[in-house]
Amino acid sequence: MKIIDAHLHLFRPPSGDEAARAAGHENSAAHLRQVWGELGITHGIVMGNASLDPSFHAYPPDLFHYCIGLDSSLLTSEGGAVPDLAELVEANLKRRECCGVKLYPGYNRIWLTDPMYGPIYELAAGYGKPVAVHMGLTAFPEAQLKYCHPLALDDAAADHPGTEFVMCHYGSPFLESAAAVLAKNPNVSADLSGLLEGRVNLDEWFREQSGYGDLLRSWIQAAGHWEKFLFGTDWPIVNLGEYIAFISRLIPPAHWDEVFYENAARVYGL
Repeated sequence: MKIIDAHLHLFRPPSGDEAARAAGHENSAAHLRQVWGELGITHGIVMGNASLDPSFHAYPPDLFHYCIGLDSSLLTSEGGAVPDLAELVEANLKRRECCGVKLYPGYNRIWLTDPMYGPIYELAAGYGKPVAVHMGLTAFPEAQLKYCHPLALDDAAADHPGTEFVMCHYGSPFLESAAAVLAKNPNVSADLSGLLEGRVNLDEWFREQSGYGDLLRSWIQAAGHWEKFLFGTDWPIVNLGEYIAFISRLIPPAHWDEVFYENAARVYGL
């Protein structure tokens, strides 16, 4: 089975080293190349952080495309958008290796309908590249969940029907709302990244977390759109082999090719 990892992060050491070790890996592209070869992962999509400068995002092209990330780098010290935001984003979208935009609304405390995002949505639509959005739980308590609840994405998707959106992490744990937004909006897909962290004994996890596991299966099934789900890991926080096995337990085998490879190739234009 061929696999595309549709959601990962690359952090320059020492950032990311501890998380990778906790997941049984090393924080390096060379290590990923080796492990991906063993697991059948053919390509990955880096969710950008730290800089809007295209030259910052230089990744081995045979392994990665990237989404330009609008994290705190989009904001001035006063909290407004940098004045050349649209131009900086477009400079990335013009690159073949840039396959989309990534938004972090909960961390930035900015509604997805904020006017600063309007030109970004139009640029993404014009270049035929999607906008991925962090949805659901956040890594830091300073972030605010109301901005990254799936219903916030519903507003943006309804107002910008020509823009393709990817709901990252399937909005977990707001799975009922996530399924409704996915089913309602033809321009919304979802990746299944970051639903675990670290090393996991899957048999024990599915026994001890049977309620959450059943909810995941139920709300993935309830959405009724296998063509809209994308496999992703949120590397470096998960063990890759274990995470492939985890998602395999949530998705019926008849849909593995779609979820693990075909949907990401189509949505991100790979």
